[in-house]
Formats: sequence, structure tokens, C-alpha cells
Amino acid sequence: MAQVLLIDDDVVLLAMLKNYLERENFDVVVANDAAAGFELAMSGKFDLTMLDIMMPSVSGIELLRKIRQQSQLPILMLTARGDDSDRVIGLELGADDYVTKPCSPRELTARIRAILRRTTKEATDGPKSEMLQSNALILWPEKRLAKLNEEKLDLTSAEFNLLEILVRHSGHPVSKQVLSTQGLGRAISKYDRNVDVHLSSLRQKLGTMRDGRSWIQTVYRLGYQFIKE
Repeated sequence: MAQVLLIDDDVVLLAMLKNYLERENFDVVVANDAAAGFELAMSGKFDLTMLDIMMPSVSGIELLRKIRQQSQLPILMLTARGDDSDRVIGLELGADDYVTKPCSPRELTARIRAILRRTTKEATDGPKSEMLQSNALILWPEKRLAKLNEEKLDLTSAEFNLLEILVRHSGHPVSKQVLSTQGLGRAISKYDRNVDVHLSSLRQKLGTMRDGRSWIQTVYRLGYQFIKE
């Protein structure tokens, strides 16, 4: 049974979501403020956290930043509809996905399950001993471990998934639709920038090749490609 932490100051909403998720066989704990939420998130007991961006005192963005400084716990943001700037900032800080308010419990459950599917070892494709390598980059999918020039990369679950897909197709472009479906667990929508924001963060973490180029190149009208030296 997956352990899920819900952090939101809306007591009524949390009670409704907790009741629904428990019927869907999740073990749910709720926190109504950022301080309590942070302490629980750092406990190591949870498989995923849902975090409301709009909270009093300490904002959800600040809480997300604090959590990411110490943990790669999967995080699903809850944001106001049309609040694009907060969504982009949240994704840049390492959130895995977002759901907009008002959201249906069914949609939230689907997003949670999609994140959990791609962050659990049981969902990893390929043999247990599999290692992927392209140039100086090495990935161990089962361990969720990536190293570049023998230095460990600190990646979120979404970043690791996208990088794994690109490395498996190294030297060939991969469409945003494929990256979103296989890497983020959902089809891409018309104005969806999730893939772009995650890859922007991933590029920064990878740095540049010896000739100054990014490891991940945009291929016009085709998508993104991991470069082979």
C-alpha cells in the first residue's frame, strides 16, 4: 500500500481527498501547514507528497525548495488554474507533476498512480543488471542512478525518466509526445510545458560537452535528442 502525504491548508479539501484516496487503497496522512508537512516529508515514510502551492505563512514554493534541498521524494503540485508562473517555477525546482484546482479526486488519483508507476523499482523495464551508457554518461535504471564523468547526478524522478528515454534513443530524436507519455505518464496537451521545463533543468545538471554544446539538443519539429560524441 503506497504511503501518500497531502499538504494543504484547506481542511475540507484534504478530508475529501483523504477519504477518496483511502478507498483507492492508499495509506494517507494529511498536514495543514508547511512546518508540519516538511517534518513529515523528511521522515522517509512516504512514497509521494501532494503539495498545495498557495499556503499561508510559508508558501508551497518555499516548502518545495526546502524538500528538494534534502530529498528526491516524488512531489505532485496542486496549483490554481491559470497560474502558469507557479507551475513553471515548481517544475524547475523539481516537482514531478501538477494538478490544477479545482481537481477531481479521480484525476488526482490517476496522476499519483502515474508518478508511482515510474518511480518504483518494480515498474522499471529491462533486466535487473541493466546498465545504459552513452559517452561519459552511465545509467542504472533499477537503482535510479546516473553518473556523468563518474560524478553522481542528483536527478528528480521525472528528470531520470526523460534522460533514460533519450539515452535509449541516443543519436536519434524523440518526440515530446513520447517523452511525456513514457517519461511523465500522461499524454501531452496543447500548451503543456512540462517536458520543456524538466529538460531545461536536466540540461543545467548535465552541463555541456567538450565543444560547448548541450548534451540534449532540440531537433526542429521532431523533439529532443541526446547527442553522441
